[in-house]
Amino acid sequence: MTVEQSAAAVQIAVVVGNPKAQSRTLGVALAVADALAEGLAGPTERLVVDLAEEGALLFDQSSQRLSDLGAEVAASRVIIVASPTFKATYTGLLKAFFDRYGYRPLAGCVAVPVMTGAGSGHALAVEVYLRPLLVELGASVPTRGLYVTEAELPDLGVVVDAWAADAVAQVRRALG
Repeated sequence: MTVEQSAAAVQIAVVVGNPKAQSRTLGVALAVADALAEGLAGPTERLVVDLAEEGALLFDQSSQRLSDLGAEVAASRVIIVASPTFKATYTGLLKAFFDRYGYRPLAGCVAVPVMTGAGSGHALAVEVYLRPLLVELGASVPTRGLYVTEAELPDLGVVVDAWAADAVAQVRRALG
């Protein structure tokens, strides 16, 4: 977990459910966070939760560290939730993290679903599985999710910029 702070900033939380720490999925999520921070044109804080680094605690319901991380994520204005595609949906790490929450803990948050995958065959997973999870948790999801394939990773900046061309304005409006 890392936090970059500024006074009166919008907090952007990045939650990544890849079982490999410092994964390419994390890189994609951080690129999305950068695009949103630039588009919000104001000070931002960034909280990064790489769940691979927290794996041993995910199933310990008494873990104060995971409870604190969950509270910090829920207190964020913008939450980027990223997962590789596993068995046509998001990972169990992500599910275990969000299962710790009660009813609608992300109400008032704007969420952005992001998924990565080997190819485009599961590109709808970001809309069909990850978006409904975020909505069920109470988040507003004002823009389409971003699905990035392995073939697109070398051109990640172009892919994220194309997504951000519409998405940043939608996130800005949702933030009010």
